[in-house]
Amino acid sequence: MKSRIDLVFLMTILTTVGFAQTKNFVSVNASMSDDELLKIAATITPTPQQLRWQRLELTGFIHFGINTFTGREWGEGKDDPKLFNPTALNAKQWVKACKDAGIRQIILTAKHHDGFCLWPSKFTEYSVKNSPWKDGKGDVVKEVADACKEFGLGFGVYLSPWDRNNASYGTEAYNEYFINQLTELLTQYGKVDEVWFDGANGEGSNGKKQVYDFERWYAHIRKLQPQAVIAVSGPDVRWVGTESGHGREEEWSVVPVGKKNKLNEGSQTKVDTPPAGDMTGQVLGSRSQLRDGDALKWYPAETDVSIRPGWFYHESEDKKVKTPEYLKEIYFHSVGRNGVLLLNIPPDKRGLLTDFDVAALKSWKGKLDAIFKVNLLKEAKGVGAVKKIKSLLDGNDATHLSFSMKGNDNVVEMSLKGEKTFNVLSLQENISVGQRVEKFILEYWVDGEWKKATEGTTIGFKRLLEFPAVTTTKVRLRIVSARLQPALAEIGLYFNKEDKK
Repeated sequence: MKSRIDLVFLMTILTTVGFAQTKNFVSVNASMSDDELLKIAATITPTPQQLRWQRLELTGFIHFGINTFTGREWGEGKDDPKLFNPTALNAKQWVKACKDAGIRQIILTAKHHDGFCLWPSKFTEYSVKNSPWKDGKGDVVKEVADACKEFGLGFGVYLSPWDRNNASYGTEAYNEYFINQLTELLTQYGKVDEVWFDGANGEGSNGKKQVYDFERWYAHIRKLQPQAVIAVSGPDVRWVGTESGHGREEEWSVVPVGKKNKLNEGSQTKVDTPPAGDMTGQVLGSRSQLRDGDALKWYPAETDVSIRPGWFYHESEDKKVKTPEYLKEIYFHSVGRNGVLLLNIPPDKRGLLTDFDVAALKSWKGKLDAIFKVNLLKEAKGVGAVKKIKSLLDGNDATHLSFSMKGNDNVVEMSLKGEKTFNVLSLQENISVGQRVEKFILEYWVDGEWKKATEGTTIGFKRLLEFPAVTTTKVRLRIVSARLQPALAEIGLYFNKEDKK
């Protein structure tokens, strides 16, 4: 579907366009000891913009455009604008369906690689203004932005750097054209919360490839919409490395970046072709990898996937929408692995989300609500430094359990209110002070001894683990390894009744 710019390139711009007011980027060198590196990694924190983005957990992608009407995934920029005619387009239906599913922000493909613009841009004729939709007077970007505002969702735009229609692509004039389009999108539609680029860089209509002026583009975004995060070919949010919706088993938000970086080996190098396969590996940001860059940066992962096999709508895929059960698995392996899930739901030729997609979203939300309805630790009594607090992560008044820990073998024991059965563990770190936990074990008391229920590596903003159901009156959580004193913000035990394990 899309491509991403190489992480190494970003090193040249991170320091100049990053958020300087927070400690989310620290240079490192070979003379530093292992202990120094660990302390630095443990105290790097997200910017306020990154923290807001992480709290979203679920974001929606809307792939819509000329490809919707041609059946393509990547258009060539030669299709007649008159093909674009979504006679029943209803952006409120898109946004409401997303909100009802728990999605908190939407990103619209304002322009894909074909160059067709979903707003009446003054700088090209290849846009909705030359389509029959609303007699050329329509503006999809405005309708989506207005709907997001009405329903209280964040709003973001995808603007493809690759443009297969514009004649200036491959010349310096195109960078100016791109700035002009950015200016339109960032000044005409109110608040923009995320600007989404990929690194696709194939040939344009003149057979040339473009040298993108990312540094200038980033600075322009910072000037016009300073609260927006820039993803995933950008300095704030990185691509997780796969379009499967499954993040890494060990996902650190603090990762090495720079010319020495070795973590991007094996990633996509032919950026004019769609990514193939899984490029994530199982670990990113571990102790052994901290020396692989010239700096350490808070650079969290966005995990993208489409609800259908394709990214744009195809009628042949109506019966291939992902099942609610599989969407639940994706949630556990994206949000539940320290990522933000970006789920694509493409409108059809009418300009509506189909009943197939809406039904899957509704049932998926129902499954998650049923699982997380009751935290069995809500009335638990802790042994040790346990206290109930308001959320450190989202400002909610819901009950959370927090405890202070010291050293590398920290234990908290909790007595449940009677005998309880559970098979889901939820953990969250207070990432406003850093990400620190490297390994943890959950144990339960049975037959006069402690037995392991489950274990994991990283936590970050959220870690979710499923395991065979156990029944007990008390549990304990052991932090086996941490980079610095752990700061947990939430602990939860839940029972998924549908899990047959």
